[in-house]
Amino acid sequence: MPTPSTPSTPSDHASFSLWRIAVPAFGPSLLFGLGEGAILPIVPLTARDLGASVPIAALMVALIGIGSLLSNIPASLITMRWGERWAIVAAGVWSGLGMLLCVGTSHLGLFAAGCFMVGMSQAVYNLARQSYMTEAVPLAYRARALSTLGGVMRIGMFGGPFLAAAAVHAFGLAAAYWVGIAAVLGAALVGARIPDLEAPPPATGQAAPASTTILSTLRDHRRVFLTLGLGVLLVSAVRASRQAVIPLWADHLALAPSTASLVYGLAGGVDMLVFYPAGKVMDHKGRRWVAVPSMLIMGLAMLMMPLTSGVTTLLLAALAIGFGNGIGSGMIMTIGADHSPRHGRAHFLGVWRLMSDIGSSSGPALLSFLAASLSLGAGIAVTGLIAFTAAAVLAYWIPR
Repeated sequence: MPTPSTPSTPSDHASFSLWRIAVPAFGPSLLFGLGEGAILPIVPLTARDLGASVPIAALMVALIGIGSLLSNIPASLITMRWGERWAIVAAGVWSGLGMLLCVGTSHLGLFAAGCFMVGMSQAVYNLARQSYMTEAVPLAYRARALSTLGGVMRIGMFGGPFLAAAAVHAFGLAAAYWVGIAAVLGAALVGARIPDLEAPPPATGQAAPASTTILSTLRDHRRVFLTLGLGVLLVSAVRASRQAVIPLWADHLALAPSTASLVYGLAGGVDMLVFYPAGKVMDHKGRRWVAVPSMLIMGLAMLMMPLTSGVTTLLLAALAIGFGNGIGSGMIMTIGADHSPRHGRAHFLGVWRLMSDIGSSSGPALLSFLAASLSLGAGIAVTGLIAFTAAAVLAYWIPR
């Protein structure tokens, strides 16, 4: 198997501080998350105003995820060609243009194109940011850095809807998109100030490595993709399903929408509180100390959820799901970074993120199919079993 990322030296560890790079490293992620969080609840409402049916309005939201899924490989090519810094800048500008198209058109087809552009920018941004942090941060701090990167993005996604709600209340539905545009362009401006990374030199006495392609990356790292990559796909399926599980089961219990929203919000709050401690554990103890418990906790909570019968028991299960998901913040990025080669890293991460997005798309689809063919409770329970399978795959294949 090809050699993973080269470890950093002790001198790198002594001089490095996450706090010193906080604004350039995590500022764009916070702003990008705010921008996307601001528009996501508004997209289906805008589509309905443009005459879309309920299923078509839901499709407009799905187009953002589809745009990201289909753009992972192109994102790796863009990052390899232009570098991480300019890929981050381009992603912010392209997202802003997509949101501008959404707010400036009365044609549903053009609105759909704008949503797709937002998804495309998401793929480019996420890949470039992960690639940059993997190279810029010493190995001893990698999990903390990438967990914080994921956690800050979640904070932005959590806060974005509240900013949008205030703007919509004051200025109307279109104001949410202007909040989003300002945030993603702000992310591009902050991203433009981060220093460029220099290409790693070849080892002493070795010739410069041959250029990589997507096909050569798939060939050289096929064992990683077929083992840990499968685990990543399963983890992403569980994580994506959790977003539907809580509100759907709350509706099944005939809880008021406000109660369901409160339960979902509290689970999200727990999710955002534990990302840094989890990253520290991964750095000091190893990746499996967090990856495996994350999936076991989520799996157990999913299996318990169909047994809940009221607000209290549902809240306990939801909080457990939030905690399990929260400690896994940055886990997929960290494992991918550990196995990515220094030369051709963007190609590797493009495939890695593609597998993650396939899982994110498949999880809710499987839940929907099982709920329709069997029952919602059976669908949630199967999702819990998938989480246990993911834990087993990660426990076996993550290097000790």
